[in-house]
Amino acid sequence: MEKPAVTDHQLLPSIAQRWSPRAYASTPVEAEKLCSLFEAARWSASCFNDQPWNFIVATKVETLAYQQILECLVPFNQAWAQAAPVLIVAIASQNFKHDGKPNAWGEYDLGEAVATLAVQATSMGLQMHQMAGFEPEKVISTFKLPAHFKPMASIALGYPGEVSSLPPDLQERETAARSRHPLSSFVFTGEWGQPASFTD
Repeated sequence: MEKPAVTDHQLLPSIAQRWSPRAYASTPVEAEKLCSLFEAARWSASCFNDQPWNFIVATKVETLAYQQILECLVPFNQAWAQAAPVLIVAIASQNFKHDGKPNAWGEYDLGEAVATLAVQATSMGLQMHQMAGFEPEKVISTFKLPAHFKPMASIALGYPGEVSSLPPDLQERETAARSRHPLSSFVFTGEWGQPASFTD
């Protein structure tokens, strides 16, 4: 199912078409496509070019690792995400690699990397749903993360599936109209809350 954004201004198709569906086909994601996705993340911008992003990835072929990630999700997300052929945990390093000092921008940079990955996925006919609904401490203990690494999101990835595969309440969410706040509500100039002139 496609659900492109109704935009006020021109966007790249892969941005306008990106959204967060929950219906996934069982079709495996090819290894070369997975490599392209993480190559896109690899070339994201980061403070000091420190590249503080890390990913734990499991396909359904890797049965144990897949089940381990799935069990880190909250039950609501487990119910639909188990259909996705790929599960991912996105993790930020909280220390710089070059000097070991705290990196206050690591989480921001991870977000940039995941956003880049998401746009690349959309351009390749894939879809992904990012989730806050998971247990970070369980990820840390299950995958034995070092002390300065912080799990920030879990992600379901795959090819689009049939909306009818979802329960009725999620079918309604899947087909609901998309919306965003207007530019004037968050793009300011001069002082806080004063919309930039070009947003009129």
